[in-house]
Amino acid sequence: MSQPEEEPEQRGGDPEPNPELNGSTVNPRAVCNVCKRLFREPKILPCLHTFCSDCIGQLEPFSVSPGAGAGADRGRAVVVTVLCPGCDSEVDLPPSGPAGLSTDHLALDEVFLETLASDGPLGCDLCGEGGAESRCEVCGVNLCGFCCQAHRRQKRTASHSVQGLDELKSRGRLCRPILCCVHPGQELRLFCQPCDLPVCLECAATLHRDHRCCPTSDVIDCHGDRIRELITVRLRPRLERLEESLQKVDESQELLQARVDATANDIRAFARGYASAVEAHCVSLLRRLEELRIHRRNQLHVQRAQLRQALLDIRGGVEFAERLLSCGSDAEILSAKGVTLGRLTTAGEVEGYPVVGIIHSKTIDLSKCTIEGEGLQRGIVGQPGHFTLVCRDSAGEQLTRGGEHILISIAHKEKRNCTIEATVTDNSDGSYSVSYTAEEPGSYSVWVCVKTQHVKGSPFILNVKRKMRRHSGTFHCCSFCSSGGAKDARCGCAGTMPGGFKGCGHGHKGHPGKPHWSCCGSTVEKSECLPESVVAAVSPRGHLRTVEL
Repeated sequence: MSQPEEEPEQRGGDPEPNPELNGSTVNPRAVCNVCKRLFREPKILPCLHTFCSDCIGQLEPFSVSPGAGAGADRGRAVVVTVLCPGCDSEVDLPPSGPAGLSTDHLALDEVFLETLASDGPLGCDLCGEGGAESRCEVCGVNLCGFCCQAHRRQKRTASHSVQGLDELKSRGRLCRPILCCVHPGQELRLFCQPCDLPVCLECAATLHRDHRCCPTSDVIDCHGDRIRELITVRLRPRLERLEESLQKVDESQELLQARVDATANDIRAFARGYASAVEAHCVSLLRRLEELRIHRRNQLHVQRAQLRQALLDIRGGVEFAERLLSCGSDAEILSAKGVTLGRLTTAGEVEGYPVVGIIHSKTIDLSKCTIEGEGLQRGIVGQPGHFTLVCRDSAGEQLTRGGEHILISIAHKEKRNCTIEATVTDNSDGSYSVSYTAEEPGSYSVWVCVKTQHVKGSPFILNVKRKMRRHSGTFHCCSFCSSGGAKDARCGCAGTMPGGFKGCGHGHKGHPGKPHWSCCGSTVEKSECLPESVVAAVSPRGHLRTVEL
């Protein structure tokens, strides 16, 4: 029996795709969006979109500029920039053309799995006669039974991993090694750290002899975690913010149209109340309203388009990176690491600027602004006072943004040059927290201004009192109970007890009949302690605080 013809070192990687595809049944990740066929030599652009190498080569250059070469090569090297067919991003091709781009090995796997799932039989890639029964994962060729035996007998391919097509179809994904393009047949098992590239054993022994090379399994955690960290820490939150911003834009568009309709109805109702003399004025108002609607609609349309494009960019980058991390082998992740990190680092920007804007749809109405908090009417010397200014629109609704210019002035009404410095905190939700600390008692005039204009009720009157005198005794029911029956325990109230007791007791003469302070006799728990002169007038006896047990 004759031996099959000599095998190639490594095939193009996959069977020739069918020119006619049914878009409703074919996996979209296996189809090029330019030629609408299964991928052939899929390459990854810097924007993380994958197309056939031939399709990329047929793109018209968007711009051509001199490269960064040195010496005599400076004038010859050029950088060709093309527009990505998927997102219209400007991407630079390497000097070697599409062949220098990173290969999308995941797309190759999808192409093979899609071909494997098709109804038609697969032919042998070597003899072209028998039906394929297995696949060499190293050479990337489909083999019939006879060629599979010959493949295993040859010394050069005896160690290759050969899997049955039925097993691959049931498994749903490929686990093939990535081979070196310089030394065909050699698997990329090492990673050169100075060059930041995966290499084979022969490359490490020759081209990267003096470089530090280590197994891919030793560095995959470091580089994979970096991609994972970019997704989790930076891009996922930004993706959520973009989705929220896009939702706000959509809501603003609906609200804008609703307000336009409501305003138009009001204008028409108002105009109908007049005779023909005011008809011209009604038309003028409607024309102005339409101009404002068109202007605002155009602004929202532009911002919505920018946000949607940024959202698509980030979602595409995240989906590609997550699929690379979950489905790709170590070598596949490292092969696409550079272009992936480059895209993820710059994703989520609109025209080169991070998206941090927000649409303002409400205008402040000073007559509707309110001030809340007891710190606006009364205060205590040495203790911080607080009140809150709430900015509202003409409908009385609180604004949802900050950034207004707030002016707070607190001046003594009798003493000159006696002012209180106030601190204003923007809460970024239409409210502003004001805090102050008075050093002198008296009546103060408080000015609250927004955009140099007084809000409703300004100026306000603030009465500052002296610091309350704290109680030094115990708030108790009587000295007899609080001291455990001690005869020498005294109290600030006028109560007396028989039997040699010097303090007060329940139901005895002078007892206030309710809990009171032992230092001054006051029956109000949250009150100011009476001065000693007042206490002496109430109870001429000496005062001994009761012991609190």
